[in-house]
Amino acid sequence: MKVGITGSTGLIGSELSHALRLAGHVPVPFIRSTTSTPGAVRWSPARGTVEDADIEQLGGLDAVVHLAGAGIADRRWTPARRREILESRVNGTRTLAKWMSRTTDSPTIFLSGSAIGFYGNRGEEVLTEESGRGEGFLADVCQQWEESAHSVDRDRVRLAILRTGIVMSPKGGALKKQLPLFRLGLGGRLGTGRQWMSLISLRDTVGAILHILENDVTGPVNLVSPEPARNTEVTQAIARAVRRPAIFPVPRSALAAALGAECAEEMLMTSQRITPQQLLRCGFQFSDPTVSQIMAWATSSVAQ
Repeated sequence: MKVGITGSTGLIGSELSHALRLAGHVPVPFIRSTTSTPGAVRWSPARGTVEDADIEQLGGLDAVVHLAGAGIADRRWTPARRREILESRVNGTRTLAKWMSRTTDSPTIFLSGSAIGFYGNRGEEVLTEESGRGEGFLADVCQQWEESAHSVDRDRVRLAILRTGIVMSPKGGALKKQLPLFRLGLGGRLGTGRQWMSLISLRDTVGAILHILENDVTGPVNLVSPEPARNTEVTQAIARAVRRPAIFPVPRSALAAALGAECAEEMLMTSQRITPQQLLRCGFQFSDPTVSQIMAWATSSVAQ
């Protein structure tokens, strides 16, 4: 299977490319360039274009995994940054959906990114793919992101929406920033620590995407582990994995000062108790189903 990947140099995209090769597939990066690159496809979300000549040179594609989008928590949510976060997702998704719908030679499998931000802050509620959207900026972004994917011709293209949770890996994301502090014994719970967190290891994220590609899975899919955990439990699991104490709680005010109040609330203080009903139903086997296993893998030399 030849699989186009947007965001192929990112944390998930680079690991997915490696996993596809190991599984006997051919990963094809989508690049934003005016210069033709062998084995890659040029595209421009801003102009709404995909280079058909590159597709023809490759002999077509079987599937596309769409992971591209501006980083959520790497900058403060100024009005300009909020527009960039939204438009980078909606424009790219719409471009791919229109391209795949306009010709019978285009891919017939579309795995389009989204996030568990769709659900908003839900307290103690247990959430599945059948749960409705929540409130807040991220919920708005995810809804428009997913609606853009739904514009694809679903009579011909199998569509799955990847609602990705908090991906744990020392190579990037939240854990990469946290690990140095925890290894110095300076880690701690966030706020009260009562909020539910829905994590997934990087290797299970990639494994789940590969499983969805190879099986007839459609609709929204929660890419999270089967056992959500409270922030206090997550904190303790990281501390155990690095064999250091975690006794310094991070107050809400410090998080708001570092990230901005809205970003801190939606990214770190939101409570999301999410289960991967679709993945369990379609027979995916998790390597790291619990928070302890996730952290043991993510802090081991294997994950480096």
